Amino acid sequence: MIQPTKNLESAMHAWLCENPVGVDALQWKELPTPQPKAGEVLVEIKAASLNFPDLLIVQNKYQMKPPLPFVPGSEYAGVVAGVGEGVTHLQVGQPVACLSGTGGFGTHTIAPAHLCMPLPPGFPFVDAAAFIMIYATSHHALVDRAQLKAGETVLVLGAAGGVGTAAIQIAKAMGARVIAAASTDEKCELCKSIGADETINYTQHPVPNAFREAVKAATGGKGPDVIYDPVGGEFAEPAFRSIAWRGRYLVVGFAAGPIPSLPLNLALLKGASIVGVFWGDFSRREPKANAAMMQELAQWYAQGKVKPVIDRTMPMAELKAAYAHMGSRGVKGKLVMVNP
Repeated sequence: MIQPTKNLESAMHAWLCENPVGVDALQWKELPTPQPKAGEVLVEIKAASLNFPDLLIVQNKYQMKPPLPFVPGSEYAGVVAGVGEGVTHLQVGQPVACLSGTGGFGTHTIAPAHLCMPLPPGFPFVDAAAFIMIYATSHHALVDRAQLKAGETVLVLGAAGGVGTAAIQIAKAMGARVIAAASTDEKCELCKSIGADETINYTQHPVPNAFREAVKAATGGKGPDVIYDPVGGEFAEPAFRSIAWRGRYLVVGFAAGPIPSLPLNLALLKGASIVGVFWGDFSRREPKANAAMMQELAQWYAQGKVKPVIDRTMPMAELKAAYAHMGSRGVKGKLVMVNP
C-alpha cells in the first residue's frame, strides 16, 4: 500500500507518463509537491476515476495530447491543500471534484480553480470522482443536443459503461423510455436495475441484422427517437438505420475503436439528424450554460435521481490492474482509484 506523503513541502507521488506508448510505461514516482500559481489550487487527491480517454491518452491516441511528462487521470475528488493568488471561491480544507484532463492519478495535483466544483455536504469522494465527466456528457447530449422530450424512446449503446449508465438515469429522470444495449446478460441486468425499460444483449443479437430486428421489436417497429452512441465501430450504421422519423443520432465517442462512416442518404430518408456531442468544448465555449447544467446535476444527485454506478474501488497503487480491467471491457459503471 502507498503511504500518504508525510511532508507536503517536499514530496508527493504520482503515476508519471514520460513516454505515451501505453499503460506499462507508467511509473509511480516521487515528485516535488508543486505550489499553486495565480488562479490555481493544490488538491490532495482522495479518489480518482478511470474514464475511457484516460486509456487513450497514455497511448497517444486521444485528441488532446498533453506535453510530456504528464500524470494521467482526468477526473478526481479531494481536499484543497493550497490556494493560489486571486482564488476566492475555494478555501484550504474544502472538498472539491475536478475534471482537468490530467493529474488525477497521484497523491496531489495542481488544478485550475475554475474547474473545481465545490462539493456539497454528504457527497462522498468516490461518487464525486466518478460524477462530472459521465453526467455532464450525458446531460449535454440528451437535454441540450437531442432536446429529449418526455415520452420519447432512447436507445443507449454501451449502456453498462460509465456514460451509458449516466445516460440511462438522465433519460429516465426526463421521462423517456429507455432501451439499453450491452454485451452480456449481467450488464443488461445492471441496466434494468437503474431504470432501463428494455435491454438488448448484442452478443445474442449481433449486428447488423439480428440487432436491427431486436431494436425494431423493442420499439414496436417505430425505431428510437434518440440514439446515444459512445461506442461507434460496427454498431453505428445498423443503429442509425433503425432510427425513428425525425430521430437524433448522438455521436458521443468511439469506444469500439474504429470511427464509423454513415451513408448520408440515411439521414435524408429518416428526416434524421446526426448530432455531435463534445462536452469538453461546450464547457469551454459556453461556461455559463455549463455551470447551470452542473448545478442541476448536483441537485439531481441530492434528490437521488442520479447516482454513479461504481464497479469497484481499487488502491491507487493498482492503477495498472485497473487499466487492464477497463481494457478488457469488463467494467460495469465506473472504476475508482483511492488513496489511503
